Amino acid sequence: MKILGNKKALAPIAIAATLAFGQQQASAQGLFDLLFGGGIRHDPQGEFPPPPKPRKIRPGDEGGDGGARISSPTYSTYRADRLVRVDFKALLPAPQPATAQDAAFVSSVTSNGFHDAVVGLSDYELFAEPDIAKALIAYYSANPDFIWVSDNAANSRAQDAVRVLGEAASYGLSPADYSVDVPTAATSATPAERTKELVHFEMALSARVLRYAHDAQSGRVDPNRMTGYYDFPAKPLDFEGVLKTLAHTQEVRTYLESRHPQNAEYQALRVELEALEASEENEIVVDPKLLLKPGESSPELPKLLTLIARNLDDAMGGNYGEVLARLGKSEVYEPDLVPVIKAVQQRAGMKGDGVIGPRTVASLAGTSKADKIAKVKVALEELRWLPSDLGSPRVFINQPAFTASYIDNGEEKLKTRAVIGRVTNQTAFFYNQIKQVDFHPYWGVPQSIIVNEMLPRLRSDPGYLDRAGYEVTDSRGKRIPSSAVDWGAYGANIPFSVRQQPSEANALGELKILFPNKHAIYMHDTPQKSFFARDMRALSHGCVRLQDPRGMAAAVLGTSVDDIAEKLKHGHSTENVTRVIPVYVAYFTAWPDMSGKVEYFDDVYGRDAKLMQALDATEAVRTPSS
Repeated sequence: MKILGNKKALAPIAIAATLAFGQQQASAQGLFDLLFGGGIRHDPQGEFPPPPKPRKIRPGDEGGDGGARISSPTYSTYRADRLVRVDFKALLPAPQPATAQDAAFVSSVTSNGFHDAVVGLSDYELFAEPDIAKALIAYYSANPDFIWVSDNAANSRAQDAVRVLGEAASYGLSPADYSVDVPTAATSATPAERTKELVHFEMALSARVLRYAHDAQSGRVDPNRMTGYYDFPAKPLDFEGVLKTLAHTQEVRTYLESRHPQNAEYQALRVELEALEASEENEIVVDPKLLLKPGESSPELPKLLTLIARNLDDAMGGNYGEVLARLGKSEVYEPDLVPVIKAVQQRAGMKGDGVIGPRTVASLAGTSKADKIAKVKVALEELRWLPSDLGSPRVFINQPAFTASYIDNGEEKLKTRAVIGRVTNQTAFFYNQIKQVDFHPYWGVPQSIIVNEMLPRLRSDPGYLDRAGYEVTDSRGKRIPSSAVDWGAYGANIPFSVRQQPSEANALGELKILFPNKHAIYMHDTPQKSFFARDMRALSHGCVRLQDPRGMAAAVLGTSVDDIAEKLKHGHSTENVTRVIPVYVAYFTAWPDMSGKVEYFDDVYGRDAKLMQALDATEAVRTPSS
């Protein structure tokens, strides 16, 4: 596929420079003002009151095995908004005037030719999204003049717009979604036919320009319709305002391109897409089931080493170039090659054990060109759901990479391994703002865990929460002994809260970092340190566990790790984050590092395929449009 557009604007050197030096933080506070509020719960006070009277369990509260459950969000078959036919009746001319004075008035207001031309819209079938159809009529009713036509032809403004729409593929969009037939200077057409053709072109181009502006700013699909795991605020677009701007500027390209995200990551993904489209399919195919330990041999090893040598950067080349040149054809996994493999594994986010297995092969040769292109296009779409300026400083969690980073002024000052939710307890995809750090925190047990995991045991052993260091409180925050509750009387709607007291066994470890949200997701420490040694770390109930929680806490509080250690000596406490620090709990299977190099990750939750289905559904709705 041919990629159109300004190649210089996509130069990898420029992208790397942008990533290295960062961008100034935009005035994006308003976006975060739309996010969810919240706060911490105060310690319950007072003596144990009697528990509330058990309610009668309604049908449906309990399953057939007597166990109630709270279900996780599900994925829906995406249904795109149907297009509507634009109703041009409001633009059509009024009946002929009855007097000569009225006729003179009409003649004066139609001197630009637009009022005469709109007669040609009486039978025109143009389909558009409902909001766009409404905006077209509203704009041209208030501004009865051409934007894209001058001197009986498409003007330079129109030519620039059509070129930008034709370059949509360079952004991972489909040019067919924005296709418009440009009228030619056909000498055989009568003046009336020419006028009709031009007014049709005017309306079609405005409709497609508005679609393009929307897609560039917000994406082609509404992610919140796909699943409850996606949670993004709306990004409203003033469609009439877009047309007003375009009607009064000659910088059409600059304006339309400014609707896209203006961050270095988006540009790096565009560079990657262009490079992939122009590249040849990988001719080296390595057995995806290869398992090779030091000292063993395989004819697949030279293929793998060739791929490593082909993608050496300066650091890797300086450290391992000589070894690869000497042993690059060896079928025996020599000891000198082990550090090379470990370095490759660590660069891909794996634990670097030196054993060549399917994940190592996949990181080097397991993603085909077609798969990479699909991942990049998905990533470009997902980036349109986020603010154009990602902010600095910021925390960025990429779930498929199992990492969390603190980025400030274009520099990744901290990158730590992370554990995310299991496939059955998926971590949501959203963004928010970091509010506070809790030291030696209480763990407020989510209702889903109380119902799905604790309740079966509580029915036979109601006092085990008391013995295990948990506190039970009623709706008024009053403490109640767990042993005093008739747990068998409740289904999925339990009128109690449960929290675990601070301790070495606390599920949150020694600290948690909060960004209040309706998903009850936050970053925290964990006593299960062994999980960080695994390559596949989708192992939690949904929250994000950090290998270096002290480092992240120090980063967001603007202090040192030593200061965090000192605070931890003084028991339970809370400290507010006084700076604006957005946090992205993100999901990208293709994502650039700080140098602009795009890395690829497994789709642990299978979300890419669901997004592709949603994009296909949107394309199917748009296909029959004129």
